[in-house]
Amino acid sequence: MSEISCDSCANNVYDEEYGGYVCAVNMDEDEYCRIMSEGRNTCPYYTADDDYFLARKQ
Repeated sequence: MSEISCDSCANNVYDEEYGGYVCAVNMDEDEYCRIMSEGRNTCPYYTADDDYFLARKQ
């Protein structure tokens, strides 16, 4: 299974207060801990930041 980078995820947004990129998915602490403890290589919330995704589906 190949690892997907957060850099190409649509949920990766710039936060001016933090001064860097953060994940915009709204999840609670329990959900975050569950995802981290499963040992996954990919994020279940990954969404490709691809402007042409819908155009290819047509």
